[in-house]
Amino acid sequence: MNKYELAVVVNAKLEDEDRAATIEKVKELITRFGGTVTEVDEWGKRRLAYEIQKMREGFYYFIRFEADAKCPAEIEARIRIMENVIRYLCVRQEA
Repeated sequence: MNKYELAVVVNAKLEDEDRAATIEKVKELITRFGGTVTEVDEWGKRRLAYEIQKMREGFYYFIRFEADAKCPAEIEARIRIMENVIRYLCVRQEA
């Protein structure tokens, strides 16, 4: 099992319940494809470095999880079509 960190930027205009539901969907995706979530770090609302989809702010979340090598590709394919997610990035952490 490899260790990964998934950075997710969620639309800042969403209500708290919708943001929480979006992150829960991402966590469910990780567990559905054989991963285990170890930590969820919420950084809160931050200004974006550049404007994305006419938005200047977003809510940042960092999800650390353990999974096999096929899991990140499956998760990214599903996150790509989520309309509440502005940006995402999944990286493998060194041991």
